[in-house]
Amino acid sequence: MWYFTWVLGLGLAVAFGIINGMWNEFRMGDAGEAEK
Repeated sequence: MWYFTWVLGLGLAVAFGIINGMWNEFRMGDAGEAEK
């Protein structure tokens, strides 16, 4: 069942990338709103 580990790792990598992008966008939005 090597594919199970491969799919799990791929899913974690994709989820981490999405969360990282959302968190970065949230921080950028926070900084932009504080300036106004």
